[in-house]
Amino acid sequence: MTGPVSRRTLLRTGTLVLLLGVQHIARGASVLAVRIWPAEDYTRVTIESDGELKAQRFFVTEPPRMVVDIEGIDLLPGLRELVGKLKSDDPNIGSIRVAQSAPSVVRLVIDLKQAIKPQVFNLEPVAAYQHRLVLDLYPVNAPDPLEQLIAQRMKDLDAASERAARLLGLEMGQVAGGPNPNDRVTAANPVDDPLGALIAKRAQPGTANSPAPAGNTGTAVAAGSASGSPAKQAPAKPGKTERLIVVALDPGHGGEDPGAIGPGGTHEKKVVLQIAQKLRDRINDTRVNGNPMRAYMTRDKDFFVPLQVRVQKAQRVQADLFISLHADAFFTPRPQGASVYALSTKGASSAAARWMANKENAADQVGGLNVKAKDAIVQRALLDMSTTAQINDSLKLGSAMLGHVKQVGKLHKPRVEQANFAVLRAPDIPSVLVETAFISNPDEEARLNDPKYQDDLADALLRGIVAYFSKNPPLARNRQI
Repeated sequence: MTGPVSRRTLLRTGTLVLLLGVQHIARGASVLAVRIWPAEDYTRVTIESDGELKAQRFFVTEPPRMVVDIEGIDLLPGLRELVGKLKSDDPNIGSIRVAQSAPSVVRLVIDLKQAIKPQVFNLEPVAAYQHRLVLDLYPVNAPDPLEQLIAQRMKDLDAASERAARLLGLEMGQVAGGPNPNDRVTAANPVDDPLGALIAKRAQPGTANSPAPAGNTGTAVAAGSASGSPAKQAPAKPGKTERLIVVALDPGHGGEDPGAIGPGGTHEKKVVLQIAQKLRDRINDTRVNGNPMRAYMTRDKDFFVPLQVRVQKAQRVQADLFISLHADAFFTPRPQGASVYALSTKGASSAAARWMANKENAADQVGGLNVKAKDAIVQRALLDMSTTAQINDSLKLGSAMLGHVKQVGKLHKPRVEQANFAVLRAPDIPSVLVETAFISNPDEEARLNDPKYQDDLADALLRGIVAYFSKNPPLARNRQI
């Protein structure tokens, strides 16, 4: 006999259907993409899926490896692709193995090349991404930006000495009466330039990391002309006190964050890195008022760097300038031209500047910042203490750069714009953000991919930097190394 179905029976049935539905969703999660971003700073492994994945990790010491159990998923072809995406030169991961360890549980075994401090976290859907499970593998002995800068500078000095020795017909210190090996690096005043003094000290024969003795520093270069390549100058005289000028170059976006994407598929993160590398090489071959310059890159490969970490890196190497490189995008393909922005703590100079700052400040969300990490906002107070003097110097730098950029292409705005860009909040470093062109404009996208335009733009930016320093000599460094 059939009769009316009780309310309790309906509720029970509904609950059972709901539980089965949840189980089906959990077991049926699909892997949309897997990505690996290797770098000396850290290696990131990303698993993107159409549902949130839970993971548990533990370590095995011999041999060193990390095991990650991912719940709510089966061993699908997408996960197997992780093995093929690993590169042999990854500084942190030796190999990856994937297996189904239990029903609806996939186990990743990551063989490590060094001691690792991992961060494993989930990211909610944002921009073009759905759910992401992120494994960030940070070396226990993380690379020090200052040590990296010193090592790069030492390598340059060694190469310059070899060039000078060849030009002089010397046999690397074996010719009697040749230049004094100690003249190859001029000791800076340790009070005015502790960083330069440290590099000079390490360059002396017999000290750690010192290169082989040779002639002096070779041919120096300056950028004084209004157009064309920088002009050559004579080598610095032995014994002259030098002040090493450090310029931090910050190629925007990277890794999980592609930045803007042009109509032809060009990624902003790629072209700005190419331009930054060209500018880096020019800076490293340039002297200003007799002082050598050295570029430091916040990223030199394709990986994600949080906004505040970019600033911290520049501060760690005691940068004299901070230049962040980007490529504009807008809703329509019509806007064109380069722009330069400085920080404003009192509102944006235009609605467009405010919109641009909001877009760039969202990079951490797209790139995937672990907001639960204890050091995620480690210097937030410091970054909010930008001074009027820093902003005024940033405006001077931006004006100098605009004056030369307009000679190689159109300007979107004839003056330096201002807005509250998070990446410009370094209280002691003049900082600007350069939008090199509108990548959303098909013509400008083509120019951004043109090596000649990249060269011309790098030359223009260098001339702007030199013009700024010619009128605003860098201040003495009094920060601790």
